[in-house]
Amino acid sequence: MKAAVLGLAGPILTADEAAFFARTKPWGFILFARNVENPAQLRALTSDLRACVGRDAPVFVDQEGGRVQRLRSPHWSEWLPPLDMVQLAMQTAKPGQGADAAARAMELRYRLIASELRSVGIDANCAPCLDVASAHTHPFLRNRCFSNDSALVAQLGRAAAKGHLAGGVLPVIKHMPGHGQAALDSHKDLPQVSAPLSQLQSHDFAPFRALNDLPLAMTAHIVYAAIDPDHPATTSPKMVQVMRGDIGFGGVLISDDLSMNALAGSLGERTAATLSAGVDIALHCNGHMDEMVQVTDAAGPLTPAAARRCAHALSLRHTPETIDIASLRFDLAGLVAG
Repeated sequence: MKAAVLGLAGPILTADEAAFFARTKPWGFILFARNVENPAQLRALTSDLRACVGRDAPVFVDQEGGRVQRLRSPHWSEWLPPLDMVQLAMQTAKPGQGADAAARAMELRYRLIASELRSVGIDANCAPCLDVASAHTHPFLRNRCFSNDSALVAQLGRAAAKGHLAGGVLPVIKHMPGHGQAALDSHKDLPQVSAPLSQLQSHDFAPFRALNDLPLAMTAHIVYAAIDPDHPATTSPKMVQVMRGDIGFGGVLISDDLSMNALAGSLGERTAATLSAGVDIALHCNGHMDEMVQVTDAAGPLTPAAARRCAHALSLRHTPETIDIASLRFDLAGLVAG
């Protein structure tokens, strides 16, 4: 099984893609808006993906809410950006109860999202963002964050993860070890964070440390000059050691998308550098076959340690209990009634 999660080109699995995935056996798949048309089509696609590799492979998506949600109306719910919903819940709550109200809102929000994802065969969601917002946070990320308070981010992140897991969907905390100090969009450029180590440890890394028991995390394509001025975290052995040691994360480390412009070199070189640094899984999203060939050629099989971590993560998937969707939506509306 290859140490890779891959995308595909469109809403239907082509014969060439099916043959490629059957041959290379990526650990999992990730879907984007280009892959999504309607519930029946999406259920068929996730079933076909698993059939072509002959196992119950995880299928990921980015369904944070706000700008970053791949499943949209009219078939699926539309959601406020996370920061906007948190602020509404804080404003609506009674004095002194804002944090708890926002946490309950996040748990309900992601329990409802998980229900919609599971109904179409998606069982892993690249959320929540545990990045702590700051004065430097690039607009592409800012309203995807929960707060500029690291303790509140940790509390809301835990609630979001609880909602996911109750709905049978694995959460992927991101972007480890923290993207909030970055003033650039890593889709386009390589951000450089110059904050001192003490600030990173006490502030930006803190939510990830608080949630280090969760099964999956996504790395950040960011240079943290205080630790490794020469490599972004995704390809930095020093930064991976911080994630495993200082932060104490014991789950599956997945790279952010290797096709992003923050990284240098060919896709094969990026993949090799990522896995050599100690990241478990190389993520490639755009579905371009020529690039996926490079990724899978360089990826190799899961290491024994990565295989154990992956098996543990997948063991946490379960069939969720039936819920009263209307009742949960009513409760959530009451928490964000501003």
